[in-house]
Amino acid sequence: MISLEKLENNLGLWKQIVLIFFFLLATPLVIITSVFALYSFENTGKEKANKIQAVLPQNHLFKPEVLAASTTSEPEITSDISTADARVEIIKNYLRFYKSPLEPYAPLIVAESDKNNLDWRLLVAIAQQESNLCKVIPENSYNCWGWGIHTEGTLRFDSYEQAIRVIAIGLRKNYIEKGYNTIEEIMKKYTPRSDGSWAFGVNKFMEDMTLPLY
Repeated sequence: MISLEKLENNLGLWKQIVLIFFFLLATPLVIITSVFALYSFENTGKEKANKIQAVLPQNHLFKPEVLAASTTSEPEITSDISTADARVEIIKNYLRFYKSPLEPYAPLIVAESDKNNLDWRLLVAIAQQESNLCKVIPENSYNCWGWGIHTEGTLRFDSYEQAIRVIAIGLRKNYIEKGYNTIEEIMKKYTPRSDGSWAFGVNKFMEDMTLPLY
């Protein structure tokens, strides 16, 4: 008869063999799964990077057509109609972050910018520079852009919607169509007494609207 001790030894040996077998079987599966997960993560990261790249500043003078993205440090006045949904969401988040009353008008801002061939960030950036996004404006004026404000009085609008439409048209007719295609050029007419801080601020705010924070 096989002794109990030998039987236990045989069972122990078989347990070791089974464990080794499963270890050898599982190891390649774990490696393959890890490689696949890493590959999927890298692809997801690239897709997110491409989405962000799609709304980076454009290194071109004003043109109505869709332009290729680049990373210029000084935004120029452009129009990009290929990323409308992303642009609305970025502006909405930006305005919400600063608790601006303009937040509900994000779709209108993008639409009027496209209609007048303006960079989609320009109206918001100027409002940020002029009034901290409508926090410091003449009472009931809806004028967040310092538009038409002079020593004799302040231009008033009936609503933010009216202001956005009028100012978008004004920027196109009085600036873009007359050759003021960069922030620095616009500053010379918009606020001629500025020492450059106005253009610096508007450029900075436009760049901010391409960051993942918003």
